[in-house]
Amino acid sequence: MLDSKIIEIDGVFLGTAILTGSTAGLRFYAAHESVRSLHNAVEPDLAGLSRQVAQHYRRNGTHAQRHV
Repeated sequence: MLDSKIIEIDGVFLGTAILTGSTAGLRFYAAHESVRSLHNAVEPDLAGLSRQVAQHYRRNGTHAQRHV
C-alpha cells in the first residue's frame, strides 16, 4: 500500500481508498455494512470512487443502519 484516504459520507466512516501502486487506480476497502458489496471495487480516481460509495450508501445506508 502506497497511500490511503478515508471515505466518509454524512459523517459516517464507510471505508478507505487505497492506492496500491498499480495503474488501475484506487481500491476500496469497505468498513461499513451498507457498502460491503463495493469492497475491492477499483476506480481510476478518488472523486469517482467517493461518488460511487456515496450513491450506494445513500441508497442502502439508512435501511442497513436500522438493523444494527
